[in-house]
Amino acid sequence: MGDPKRIRKKYDRSKIMWDSGRIEREHDIKEKYGLRNLRELWTAATEVSRIKRNAREVLSTRVKESVGKEMIERLARYSIVGKDAKIDDLLEVTTESILNRRLQSVVFRNGLAKTQKQARQLITHGFISINGRKVKSPGYLVKASEETMIGYYKPIDLNPEQPAPAAKVDEVKVEAAQQTKEE
Repeated sequence: MGDPKRIRKKYDRSKIMWDSGRIEREHDIKEKYGLRNLRELWTAATEVSRIKRNAREVLSTRVKESVGKEMIERLARYSIVGKDAKIDDLLEVTTESILNRRLQSVVFRNGLAKTQKQARQLITHGFISINGRKVKSPGYLVKASEETMIGYYKPIDLNPEQPAPAAKVDEVKVEAAQQTKEE
């Protein structure tokens, strides 16, 4: 039957778990990107640290410049850095640049969902496809070439007749009041 697969963590935690400043920053990012838990943020942060570590290694040893070019090409495919980037530019990659390439963020940014949380729900329920192929993982990293191919997998009505969230309703009321004053 084969050897059992050892499941490895894809993230590293902070050495100091109870740092209130770090906790507040992480929760702000979690809310901004509609993440389910902090593990998703830690996974992106670990990927960034891996990219930076490999870039520093290539810069310091100069063993294989082809390794650095491959790293740049891979990150350019995901539009995290530009195609004409240098190894030094890899040291400026941030966690937000990785989180912006997640399918959840791209669906929200393209206007297929009203909020980040709704984008996540649409993806997990199978309403979003890339080039006609259903994708159910909100953490899927979208390549630059795939970004224009994102659409609905099956028809959905997002209830455009329902009122907007509370903050937007106030703006609508203000606009309606201004229109009645003008008339």
